Amino acid sequence: MAKGKDARIPVLLECTGCVRNGVNKESTGISRYITQKNRHNTPNRLELLKFCPYCYKHTIHGEIKK
Repeated sequence: MAKGKDARIPVLLECTGCVRNGVNKESTGISRYITQKNRHNTPNRLELLKFCPYCYKHTIHGEIKK
């Protein structure tokens, strides 16, 4: 039998450095990653340190709405 609500949900992570500073004139986008989180263990927004190819460094990527 299937459960009503799944604990693991997909989330989008977006680079906070690109969003705050605007995108560099050389680059043409904002870095985004797709991952999963457990809704019961982490009810708050997820923030992970990931590599941004537009900033050319590791930056904090925060969860955004779909």
